[in-house]
Amino acid sequence: MEETAVPENIVKEEFYRSTEKFHIIATWVGLMLNLVWCISDFFIIREHFIPFLTIRIAVALLSAILLLARKIFGVNIYTCMFVLVLGISIQNSYMWSVMDIEHFQKHAFAYMVLFIGVGMLVLWEIRLSFLLLGATLLSNFIFYKLYSRLTPDEFMINGGLLTLTVVVFCVFQIRTRYRLTYNDIKIRLQLELSKKVIEEKHAELILQKVEIQNQKDTLEVKNRETTDSINYAKNIQDALLPTESEFKRHFKESFVLFKPKDIVSGDFYWIYEKNDLIFYATADCTGHGVPGGFMTMLGLSFLDDIIEGQQIQNPAEALNLMRDKIIGALKQTGNFGESKDGMDITLCCIDKKNKNLSFASANNDLYIIKNDLSGTNQKTFSEYKANRQPVGFHHLNKPFTMHNVALEEGDCIYTFTDGYADQFGGPKGKKFRYKQFEENLMNNSHLSFDAQKNILATTIDNWRGPIGQVDDILVIGIKI
Repeated sequence: MEETAVPENIVKEEFYRSTEKFHIIATWVGLMLNLVWCISDFFIIREHFIPFLTIRIAVALLSAILLLARKIFGVNIYTCMFVLVLGISIQNSYMWSVMDIEHFQKHAFAYMVLFIGVGMLVLWEIRLSFLLLGATLLSNFIFYKLYSRLTPDEFMINGGLLTLTVVVFCVFQIRTRYRLTYNDIKIRLQLELSKKVIEEKHAELILQKVEIQNQKDTLEVKNRETTDSINYAKNIQDALLPTESEFKRHFKESFVLFKPKDIVSGDFYWIYEKNDLIFYATADCTGHGVPGGFMTMLGLSFLDDIIEGQQIQNPAEALNLMRDKIIGALKQTGNFGESKDGMDITLCCIDKKNKNLSFASANNDLYIIKNDLSGTNQKTFSEYKANRQPVGFHHLNKPFTMHNVALEEGDCIYTFTDGYADQFGGPKGKKFRYKQFEENLMNNSHLSFDAQKNILATTIDNWRGPIGQVDDILVIGIKI
């Protein structure tokens, strides 16, 4: 919270401004009343009327001059009022000193009225009150010694002590009223300052809100533009990828389970047929989303060039050529900090006439499930290991291994990327693992491939639960 304490000098300036007009009026009223009281002097103690009037006029004149010329003399209204009150107090001290007991008693009430009025009307600092008290006591003492015919007892008993008591109460009354008024003004200024700070903060928050809203609107526009661009890229990627129906055209019993993590996928698949040879690939590019999407464009283009364009029929040789093309396209030399992008891929070639499978694989293994034709319904699960190197720059690149597998009617071949087995989920938030993946394929390989696909999709969705998909998922199954 920003500091809202008002400096003392500001409070004093506001105190003076707020009370100045009242004190000016009070000073003029006091000045005039002091002169009017000369009428009482004329009827009560006529023999001293002239000297009393002279003193009253002197006090009034001095106060009026000081009040009118206070800016010239550089004094404030409190000093003007103090001079007036002090002048009247000294004036009354002198008047007391020349009176007998009877007049002394009557005038004591006038003296007390002076201080009661001061206590009710005056607001000044405590030092002026003490200065007035001291000056009053001193002037009474001096005039008493010079002129009074009363004994000390007579002086105190007939009004002196009572007047002194009133003066003391007056001092504390002024002090109390001064502090209350001062604190009230201080609190008011603090509230005004707090209100101002709050309004400034509110205005600042409004500006920040407007700025944030503008930034949000800008980001939404940019995000929409980016999303539109990515969606358009997805349309291009979808157009380049074969449809599942194309797989079914080549393999009546087959499925493609393809679940991109983002709009654009880093996994891709590809199929091509010529002269009873069916080539198909299951690939996982470095990264996912847009970066992976760019790599899929390279992969699809290079496969078309190598298999269809150059008529390469050996999958291992095709992967070797594809690796050279990726290294050349990405200018990979092995230097620190450069791109290490590439892909994990399984490239298969099925000779439908001779029922033979030849394939080469980078990092992703291949599964074959054979059904026992003897009638015992026993299944055989075979795992074919891939070369542990990507299609891309590797610290120790070796030629890819060519695998040849004789096929029989009813054999099921499964190729995949690592997204399915690496998905986090389950009761403990762990990876699905290849063990469960293999069991799922074994338990359901006797079902139709559409049913197998649905089971795989439902199983991984249930396993994932509320956890986000961590990678692109691609599983391809075919039946000979």
